[in-house]
Amino acid sequence: MPFGLDGIEVGLIIVFLTLFAGIMTGFPVAFAIAGSAAVSFAIIAALDSAGLLVHQAIDTFSGDYAALLAEGVAREAISVFRYPELPRIEEPLFPRGWEEALSRNISFVVNRMNERIIAGASIETLLAVLMFVMMGITLERSRIAEDLLKTMARVFGPLPGGLAVSIVVVGAFLAASTGIVGATVVTMGLLALPTMLRAGYAPELSTGVIAASGTLGQIIPPSIVIVLLGSLAGDLYASGQQQRALLAGCNDALTLLGEPAVLSVGTLFQAALLPGILLAGLYAAYAFGYAVVNPGKAPPVEGGAVSSEYVTRGEALTWYLAVPVLIVAVLIGAGQAGIVGSQNLTVRENTVGERTNLLRTNVSDECRDAMIELHGQARWDASVAAREAGGEAEAPRDLTGEELAAARDARLAGAAPIGPAFAAIFGFIAIVLALARGVAPSRPAWPLVVGAAGVAGAFTLDWVALSPLASPGTRTLVLAVPILATLYGLRVAARRLGHNDLIRVVFPPLVLIVAVLGSILAGITNPTPAAALGAGGAIMLAAYRKLRDEQRTGRTILMAALAVVVMLLLGANFDLRMGRETVPFEDRAAFLVAMAAYHFAMFGLLYACWVLWRTAVLGPVVRETAKVTSMVFTILIGSQLLNLVVISFGGEHYIQQFLRSFDEEWKVFLLVMAILFLLGFVLDFLEIIYIVVPIVGPVIYGGTLDPSWVTIMIAVNLQTSFLTPPFGFALFYLRGVAPPSVTTAHIYRGILPFVLIQVLGLGLLWLFPGVVTLLPDLIGN
Repeated sequence: MPFGLDGIEVGLIIVFLTLFAGIMTGFPVAFAIAGSAAVSFAIIAALDSAGLLVHQAIDTFSGDYAALLAEGVAREAISVFRYPELPRIEEPLFPRGWEEALSRNISFVVNRMNERIIAGASIETLLAVLMFVMMGITLERSRIAEDLLKTMARVFGPLPGGLAVSIVVVGAFLAASTGIVGATVVTMGLLALPTMLRAGYAPELSTGVIAASGTLGQIIPPSIVIVLLGSLAGDLYASGQQQRALLAGCNDALTLLGEPAVLSVGTLFQAALLPGILLAGLYAAYAFGYAVVNPGKAPPVEGGAVSSEYVTRGEALTWYLAVPVLIVAVLIGAGQAGIVGSQNLTVRENTVGERTNLLRTNVSDECRDAMIELHGQARWDASVAAREAGGEAEAPRDLTGEELAAARDARLAGAAPIGPAFAAIFGFIAIVLALARGVAPSRPAWPLVVGAAGVAGAFTLDWVALSPLASPGTRTLVLAVPILATLYGLRVAARRLGHNDLIRVVFPPLVLIVAVLGSILAGITNPTPAAALGAGGAIMLAAYRKLRDEQRTGRTILMAALAVVVMLLLGANFDLRMGRETVPFEDRAAFLVAMAAYHFAMFGLLYACWVLWRTAVLGPVVRETAKVTSMVFTILIGSQLLNLVVISFGGEHYIQQFLRSFDEEWKVFLLVMAILFLLGFVLDFLEIIYIVVPIVGPVIYGGTLDPSWVTIMIAVNLQTSFLTPPFGFALFYLRGVAPPSVTTAHIYRGILPFVLIQVLGLGLLWLFPGVVTLLPDLIGN
């Protein structure tokens, strides 16, 4: 064996060196990965045929191996790392020859391409990548970043380090609206870097904050990294937990865990939001602290007013802070008091819902001990008692008519007077009315008072006059007057808010972000339909911006956006299924209105596409979207080839055995995180996701660690791959647009503190995992 290494270890080294050499050639990464797979397989096959690569495998026919099996040790737990004293035998890397390994690889390639790219279950999730990319590129082409940078600079500029803080705010905002690192870094580098240098900012701080803020799109939803990781993490978590259950002596993961081993992209979006905000806060805090310590290198810059009307400090505090906080506090208090809450009256027709916290008890003794260790003796005893009482723990039972009626009455008695969606919509309108008063305090207040009275009247009537059983038609008639008053006040408020530059610039993309992320985070839909909504909304927003630049009306676009809102509201409040035996008149009317709104919305979208095509925006957007998407999918195909090469000579199994040889899973996770961090210096996040994560995933997802926490930790770690030299892509993007006075040394020195902040962020998420798991636990999915 060369250098005393096992043949599999030599094979892994050959694969890595070949991959590194392929990337260094300068060929497109997607083709370099596929080429390195073919070349490395040829080299390993040639060395193996020459007898130069020998694998020291455990002799499964030895007495010592049989003794371990007799002691109850699972076959999967026996490895050369955990039991190095076991007898070994020498065998080639390809026991049946490289020809058969190649034949198996070809069949695996066909199967994997079909499962993961062409027609598999993950293809729907991967379609979200295409639409999120299109959404981001469209918004970037609509000059949203330019407007945000100018406006935020006027807001934060007078503060120490204000320009740097404004870059972080804009970076976080663009991350939630575009999610594309290259576009964000290049745009901010072109627009903000010269301004910061002219204002006297140090080149190191300027370049560091731009590059780091541009990478926030990799963690703040909607993130392409989260979508790609999520498409893998769900399968890895399921397979890892299945392996864990088998090692524990159970038949499947559902038996051991008491719940399905499922991890969705929507849950990961929920988990990623707070860590992304945490990183943005750390970046802003560093910029502010740097300015305080070095005031000459990050001086305050005088900014202009964002509104043409003078607003006193007292008025600003009242309408921008006190009143919105009071509204939110009242809604939260109403929720705690039971006034606002669920109005769901759905009742299960069997006892399956009663078995949620019960475990399967007809298992082996080994599985029973593992389940008691995992869930506790009390839950096991409760499950045993429920089974002995009548078998409810094992099979559902249909409820009788009396039991169903009693359950419905109990649901109705416990329902809150006001639903959460109703409270959220009218609470948001109340905040908008308050902000409109603060923007123009000298204007007449009575239109806003009419709107506020409508909000108060809607809450009062919904609480007093409407029960959860009220039909949508009855609800609409009772609330007609308050709704009309609210819409009148909202119309006036929208006009006044439009005169404030900050709100005018931030509000349109903010609405799009709330619509996309809100539908995902609330569990209303999965990322793919939400991405379609985002792409369509971005096209309409960009078209509206182009029409306004041409001094033309954008009324058609606004009416189409309103039609989308109408569709959503009708779908949420009426039963639009026309195939029922009996369809009430109100549902038929709502269906007709929804169909009309749908056709007008489609007309508005086609009109927006025509506007962008006429102004030479749609063509570049489509071409850039096709380029980015094809790159992602080509890397996916090439990485599958490289993974199959590693699997063919036993490299994947060898690495997993090594990781499983550690007794504490936190050591394994730290080791994997360190490896991912180091690989980020030489590999892009796509290569790491598709090559490394599938190999180590079954181990790190096969323990007791929360899978959403594991995935977000990996995502934050991968974010550093954009910042770490020599191959940090954000550094390349920034170097390409930086003026000649900014050197590569400036960029490298400027990015170092932010790489350390990334490590600090990982440490905080390690110490406080609740930052990741808080939203998924609160919202659910």
